[in-house]
Amino acid sequence: MSQPFKDIKVIDLTHVLAGPFATYQFALLGADVIKVENPKNPDCARGRGGDVSQNNKMLGMNYQVQGGNKRAISIDLKTYQGQTIFKKLIKQADILVENYRTSALDELGLGYKALTAVNPKLIYCSITGFGATGNKAKTNAYDNVIQASSGIISQSGGHKPGVSFVDYATGLEAAFAISAALFRAERTGMGAYISVSMYETALLMMAPEAAREKNQHNNPNHLEAGIKIYPTQQGELCLGAFTPQQMSKCLKALSLDGYCHIRIPILNEWDELWKAGESLYTELRSVFLQNTAEFWQEYMHNIGLPAEKLRPLAAAVNDQQLDTRQFFEKVTINGKPQYIPTSAYKFADEGGVKLTRSAPQISQHTDEILQQIDVKPEEIAALRKSGVIL
Repeated sequence: MSQPFKDIKVIDLTHVLAGPFATYQFALLGADVIKVENPKNPDCARGRGGDVSQNNKMLGMNYQVQGGNKRAISIDLKTYQGQTIFKKLIKQADILVENYRTSALDELGLGYKALTAVNPKLIYCSITGFGATGNKAKTNAYDNVIQASSGIISQSGGHKPGVSFVDYATGLEAAFAISAALFRAERTGMGAYISVSMYETALLMMAPEAAREKNQHNNPNHLEAGIKIYPTQQGELCLGAFTPQQMSKCLKALSLDGYCHIRIPILNEWDELWKAGESLYTELRSVFLQNTAEFWQEYMHNIGLPAEKLRPLAAAVNDQQLDTRQFFEKVTINGKPQYIPTSAYKFADEGGVKLTRSAPQISQHTDEILQQIDVKPEEIAALRKSGVIL
């Protein structure tokens, strides 16, 4: 089966995490993604990751996990020759994704208006910290400062979660918006300008909490005993008895098995569950201290309720479930086999996600790509000698 984005060409003018992760979604599904980098200042993610030897060769794991299946070219876009080459690439492209500061490409003469004059059907996606308009449009941002600015750190008890999930969620938002624009283009022939905001993505991931604050709803936060983390004899347990009905099921089972000694409250409505929150938490805490997290995890699964023991990332990535789903794909990086995450979805046929090659070295495909847009070998040599390309 043909992959969904076969014959789609994406110009990837992105760096760090959010932008490269957005274009990676298209590369996994068959698009020809051309990564364009500055010859003197390539993607800084290349030098980051857990393997120092890979970092030194600018093939760091932070770059690898969102660079597979792409081709790489280096162009100095501040030069006239570089801009001419870039516009030739744009003329043949379906999509451009960039994540530089707002108006940076406009200042080079490579903004949306300039590039749609070259290719009217172009889908142009700009990813920035706060969006392309508004008083913070030109404010630079990274994942950590967006977590601070958006209220995520405050909502997390004053501690920053140890992952860059705003970047990755922003990349998925961008990929979805681009896919929608492609779908419309198939029917209408229209291109599109898309502005994606990391700040808005962060708030979107807290939609219930954000809506509550915006609408000034004063219903107090309740202690929800059914979704708390509990200490046990060995390890901690995260319970998932979320609804009143699930909590009732949990309490009845514990009572029948001799663990729970409180009078089981009637729990049909959310208010009833919340009012009982303090007493339920106290009782469940004493119950779970009677055995291990592993025991309680299996116990809850057997009665049909979600519950998982807390475990480190090292255990999570080696779960057999991921092997069954083929979540990690093996590629060769710097002469060594390495495992790269792919996607959280699977197609039933063969036309879905495929990771066929590792992320490219700097400028690995420059000559190949330039020849495809009819740049002659002697011209390539002259461009390289003048520093326009690497």
